Amino acid sequence: MKYQIAAAVMIAALVVAANARAAETRCGWIENPTPANWWLEDAENTWTIMTQGDDAGEVEGMELIPDISEHDYVRTNGTYGYACACVSVETDGKDRITRILSFRQLKLAKCRADRALKFPG
Repeated sequence: MKYQIAAAVMIAALVVAANARAAETRCGWIENPTPANWWLEDAENTWTIMTQGDDAGEVEGMELIPDISEHDYVRTNGTYGYACACVSVETDGKDRITRILSFRQLKLAKCRADRALKFPG
């Protein structure tokens, strides 16, 4: 009986672990060039957060991104533009952010000094 319970607990733990996605911290340029278009460019990739007219809709945790224009920010198109940020996210492993867990806006100088980042735009 002890072995059956232990086996059941181990199987349950493996199922939970297999379904859990690991959070990734991604730092780079957070870009919002036009309404409902958001992506993050880090040293590895351009990560789509959402695009206007996308069937996927708004990403869970999008409300964690504040009005980036209230801090260190570059305006490029009316009220739209880009900033530097670190974001804890879950991704699809390819090029899409599927969930935002936390957001921290940084000084523009931080991203500008990072030679691994391409300049936005």
